Amino acid sequence: MLKNHFKIAWRNIKKDKLFTFIKIGGFAIGIAACLLITLFVSDELAYDRHYLKKNRIFRVYTKSVVDGELEQDAWHPAPFARALTADFPEIKKSGRLLNSELFGAGSKELRLEGDDQSNFEQGFVFVDQELLEILEIPFSQGNSENALSEPNTIVISGDKAAKYFPEGNAIGKSVVLDNDPAKSYRITGVMQETDTNSHFDYDFLLTTEGRDFYPGEDDNWAAQNYFTYVLLEDGVNTADLEKKLVAIVEDYLAPLAREMGSISAIEYLKNTTFGLQPIAEIHLKSIDINDGFKHGDIRFIWLFAAIAGFILLLACINFINLSTAKSANRAKEVGLRKTVGAFKTNLVFQFLTEAILFSALSFILGTLLAWLLLPNFNSMAAKSITMPWGQWWFIPTLTISALLIGVSAGLYPSFYLSSFRPVTVLKGSISAGSKSRRLRSGLVVFQFTTSIILIIGTLIIHKQMDYILRKKLGYDKEQVLLIKGANTLGDKIQNFKEQLLTVNEVVNVSISDYLPVEGTKRNMNPFWKAGMEQQEKAVGGQLWRIDHDYLNTLGIQLKKGRNFSRELASDSTDAAIINESMARGLGFVDPIGEKVSNGQHKTIIGVVEDFHLNNLKEEIVPLVLTIGNSRDIVTVKLNTEKMDDALESITSIWRKNAPNQPIRYSFLDQDFALMHEDVRRIGKIFNSFAVFAILVACLGLFALSAFLVEQRKKEISIRLVLGAPFKSIYTLLTLNFLRLVFIAILIAVPIGWFMMSRWLEDFAYPIKIGWEIFVMAGVLSLIIALVTISYQSVGAALIQPSKSLRAE
Repeated sequence: MLKNHFKIAWRNIKKDKLFTFIKIGGFAIGIAACLLITLFVSDELAYDRHYLKKNRIFRVYTKSVVDGELEQDAWHPAPFARALTADFPEIKKSGRLLNSELFGAGSKELRLEGDDQSNFEQGFVFVDQELLEILEIPFSQGNSENALSEPNTIVISGDKAAKYFPEGNAIGKSVVLDNDPAKSYRITGVMQETDTNSHFDYDFLLTTEGRDFYPGEDDNWAAQNYFTYVLLEDGVNTADLEKKLVAIVEDYLAPLAREMGSISAIEYLKNTTFGLQPIAEIHLKSIDINDGFKHGDIRFIWLFAAIAGFILLLACINFINLSTAKSANRAKEVGLRKTVGAFKTNLVFQFLTEAILFSALSFILGTLLAWLLLPNFNSMAAKSITMPWGQWWFIPTLTISALLIGVSAGLYPSFYLSSFRPVTVLKGSISAGSKSRRLRSGLVVFQFTTSIILIIGTLIIHKQMDYILRKKLGYDKEQVLLIKGANTLGDKIQNFKEQLLTVNEVVNVSISDYLPVEGTKRNMNPFWKAGMEQQEKAVGGQLWRIDHDYLNTLGIQLKKGRNFSRELASDSTDAAIINESMARGLGFVDPIGEKVSNGQHKTIIGVVEDFHLNNLKEEIVPLVLTIGNSRDIVTVKLNTEKMDDALESITSIWRKNAPNQPIRYSFLDQDFALMHEDVRRIGKIFNSFAVFAILVACLGLFALSAFLVEQRKKEISIRLVLGAPFKSIYTLLTLNFLRLVFIAILIAVPIGWFMMSRWLEDFAYPIKIGWEIFVMAGVLSLIIALVTISYQSVGAALIQPSKSLRAE
């Protein structure tokens, strides 16, 4: 019996090739899109879930209420971890991580001891030995139990070990960082290469043992630079422990604030508590925790999962629509089968067999399509996902999914078709889908509603990204070259700067590691009006060390006062320039000549126009600029139409000064764009799956219009014989479909507006969602629908009546 059902199903599949192609093609596209999103979501959800004791590993973060708003961050003082293990028996171990460029983490020039050639490497971080023990990172060489327990030791990744030590053994070898012999580190461990995802993604782990980043750091509770991780004892109730952690404030932080007499610190600590964040939640659930990491966002994970479900649902809707629309063609078959004794259950089983066969073929094609599209998807999403062909669960999951979706999509059509009465259908009284016209209309509306919401989302994301790239930033990012790793030049750096100024295309040159793009130094400090440290609240702001040519090189405008002068020695020691936000924060009406303090008093000689220090998701923060030594990045302002010639001249000068190190540079506008790559990436993903959804919806609309044209051929022929014009026939066939799309627009607009308004809340400078976006989305969807329908409608309006009426 089952074999016979499959034979009949296969025969019906081959009989109507157009509808078979659209059914399977639409299903396959939906399955491919769903599979790609599922792989993406699965990859994101897998972060930090491989740690053996993940249920007991937490990151400590601070929660404070400031001016009625909750602020959360994950930075803590150097002695914080030590106090946790000493004061709370529930905490078995605590370990620190420091990834700030200000203290030498991030990127460096690396060479093997004894070699002259340096290589640029990223992924340097300072960690405690205890953190290795907490995470239980597997080693391929060395001993993880004491690898970072001695000063000047380093653990490297397996990938870097293979790069620098192809002969195999890296233990005991030494590397020199930034061409500084004082920064020689002995390799004591090699991390085992794994294919797991983790926010702890570094290639070089530098020890904190014996390392003070400034005098007295080990007992300094004021500076907060470290992330702190803890391993709890078995059975600890985290909610109870969080309540106990407030004792840290009373025992260590509050006494310091009272000793300093800082009103702002005392007020801040009154509403400060600590939280414990599970390590498996750091990647996706840290959107409200300030930690400087590049995170995923759990909201987008669920959004993409919903999109995957909707696209698959659209494909199922196509199947239901086409199956019920073809009911008249199958009605006599049902009537004859019932007449010769077939039971309803036999017919239901027959139609379900067809649905399952359609689903199986669609899954095979959809899986292959996803596999072919995966490289492009990886490039778009910045992932390295592979198809899990070798995983034991993959094929069984696809098989069960094909069966379940086939049954789910085929259930209604099966019961609908099997319910026809033989007497009625054999008389020819069944009209095409007469019982399900409203259902088909509703499903078409649902399909286009989903597609239009995705179109609205895509348009708003692209408009926000365009706004970001075009917004006035307060500095000039065009034709600005950043030469990195310049600290390798040592004392020759000023000479290098002077040589660059001899190049015709070079307008100005500055030396500073503090730049308005990610990957450069940051230094958060509290600031007061000088002398008001104990009377007023501090203003949190950035302290950037620059040189005399910084403002001119970046085109930053002075609003008041003057720039730093080489002629005045006091400018290099006692002067500061602030931005407008700092002036407002400190309450200065006329800041020039006033003093600003962060423990040291500086005389304000100028006020610069506010410029964006970070990405445009963040507001402009108060800023203090001082002259200081910061020599890793040389910024070169160019003015040329022959960029290649300018770069060749600059590279030649570099080679003369650093013959053993290749020049490494980027352009400021490129680095700025990279800061917002996550927005661009989301836009691309939205755009891609909007195309998927529209394609599935259009395939269904095309098939429905083709079928309805076929059913109305004789009616159309009679109208043509009676003199109906082309326009009348065309309008007759298209108007109802366009009405459904218009209803979909009315439903989609408020939903799209609500969703994207919430998304824009993440930006400090969001665009305004104007009516033109919804008009554009509506017009675009109407055009797509019209083009889809027109192929059939135009063909029907141009048929020869004699051919259609010949049988009559």
